[in-house]
Amino acid sequence: MGTLFPAFGFLPALGGETFSLEPFKALMAKPGILQSIWLSFSTAIVTTMIALSIVALFVAGWSRSKIFKTMQHLVSPLLSIPHAAAAFGLAFLIAPSGWLMRLISPMFTGFIRPPDVLILQDSNGLVMMLGLIIKEIPFLLLITLAAMPQVQGDAYSKISSSMGYGRISGFIYTTWPKLYGQIRLAVYAVIAYASSVVDVAIILGPSSPAPLAVRLLGWMSDPELSFRFEASAGALLQLLVTLSALLFWLGFEKIAAALVAHSRNQGLRWQKDVILRYFGLSGMVFVIFAITTGLIILAIWSVAGFWSFPNALPNALTLKHWIKALPVLKEPFINAITIAGLATLFAIAITLACLEREARFNKGGKRTTGTKAQSLLYLPLLVPQVGFVFGLQLMFIHLSLDATWFALVFVHLIFVLPYVFLSLADPWRAWDTRYGLIAFGLGASANRMLWRIRLPMLLRAICTAAAVGFAASLGQYLPTILIGAGRISTITTEAVALASGGNRRLIGVYAFLQMLLPFIGFSIAAIIPAILHRNRKDLKVNT
Repeated sequence: MGTLFPAFGFLPALGGETFSLEPFKALMAKPGILQSIWLSFSTAIVTTMIALSIVALFVAGWSRSKIFKTMQHLVSPLLSIPHAAAAFGLAFLIAPSGWLMRLISPMFTGFIRPPDVLILQDSNGLVMMLGLIIKEIPFLLLITLAAMPQVQGDAYSKISSSMGYGRISGFIYTTWPKLYGQIRLAVYAVIAYASSVVDVAIILGPSSPAPLAVRLLGWMSDPELSFRFEASAGALLQLLVTLSALLFWLGFEKIAAALVAHSRNQGLRWQKDVILRYFGLSGMVFVIFAITTGLIILAIWSVAGFWSFPNALPNALTLKHWIKALPVLKEPFINAITIAGLATLFAIAITLACLEREARFNKGGKRTTGTKAQSLLYLPLLVPQVGFVFGLQLMFIHLSLDATWFALVFVHLIFVLPYVFLSLADPWRAWDTRYGLIAFGLGASANRMLWRIRLPMLLRAICTAAAVGFAASLGQYLPTILIGAGRISTITTEAVALASGGNRRLIGVYAFLQMLLPFIGFSIAAIIPAILHRNRKDLKVNT
């Protein structure tokens, strides 16, 4: 409502006393607005289509192989890296003066200075799409792997191969329809995020014009308060763009399903699928190479001395950039870990309360997949942030709570809770209830069983969910910059703010630290259960 009313001109605090369409007229009169809309829409579709295709081809062509297991172990840690850190790493890798160009110059290119070529922030947003693709592939892959046991993919694969179908065609005909039904929500979340992304768009996307969400942030942060009306109208337009992308994808789903059904009914076995198999594998290898190498380059830049083009490595290494940045980093660092820690703690508490209530009041002892009310928790993943964060900002201003810790933790909780619930719900519901029945038979109360049996046995899942929530909070840019009103900074907001500058060494310090914090969170999540369960062999992780 806080977004809807100003979008139609009603905001008495700024002189809007009546409803009108003037904000929409002013919005559509902005130069380049149609191109901004197209950038947001096309980014959502292209990013999702390529990322999902690579994941599907890789899983179809390489599951049950040693390569598959190796790639799975290599891709999993990449999920914890924030989008902004990955975007900076990619920028340092492929820029005209980036490491790849340095590696082949001047031997293969003849360049002794960076070429005058527009790679980053190209007008079509291709590099921005690439940055989103390499970050969404690990997410979609891990969601797909989690859903695989529920669709009996191995059994279908053996049957289809025995009937002469290729690995990919057999997978697409038999396993993929059921598997896609399990991961559809994650795919929609990728579409919603890609259509309204801000931090990656600022780092890698075009600026003239920028994608719609970036322009909305500029208008909402403008000292000229009258732009709030246009920004609110733009937020509704962003919501419409995301909805259009989702509707387009629904149509694409039906067309793709019809084509697959036609191919299957014609008996096409597509046995010669080597090219497609290696395309999926190449996509995975590129993702691992791009993110890992980019982060290494970030680390090198953070300690680089003089480093002229086309040298592949700096002439010297120094810690003076870290020493110089540490006093400035102290406040954003404390803010980041405190806000993320509190938001994650509240999210874990709410999730455990919901799941325990579900378990206690679940009649018949049947395993459930949650209630319709719980599905509302996932709305923040499907609705563009700018669609409602603007309204929340107005609400907190009205309550005199803007730029407060309470407001920031609350807003982060909105985005952390879905990730925590999504991570913890399945392990909680899959827990063997016979342990609880034994405890009840020995006279234990429901509370005692929870604290002494269920929570210790699910400690690893709880810690993992907490690490996921912590990483999700650390990566929040738009809610932090709007609700914090620029007065409460974090590592992420400071890193993105440096994107427009040319100090790669300082960017390397902030981006590397932004990457390091989630890694520390996941490391702690692995260490705590290992220490507490060191004398319980059945609770140890099998290696």
